[in-house]
Amino acid sequence: MHTLYDSETYSVTHMLANRDTAIERPSGASKSEQAPVQGPMLARHGFEIIDKRSGKEVYLDGSWAELFQQHISAWQVNTPTQEEVEDTLERYAELAQNPVVMH
Repeated sequence: MHTLYDSETYSVTHMLANRDTAIERPSGASKSEQAPVQGPMLARHGFEIIDKRSGKEVYLDGSWAELFQQHISAWQVNTPTQEEVEDTLERYAELAQNPVVMH
């Protein structure tokens, strides 16, 4: 989990998918006895955007996350102003339905 952006109005966190690529070996087993995970692996990442004004958040994954990643890549090439970043985040924040809750 990496905080990518934090302002008075928005917070953006990149959620990384971490999945072990090996099954835990029994105690006493050597490393060579470690078996690979069988079946498909869904290594998906996403972005959580919190609109601090409304107290709501949206989680982007799949094609939404890929689209947002394109914005981030473009920002790395051409550094945007804070206003440009906030305008982009505002468009995504319109999707926010979930209230932010603390655990």
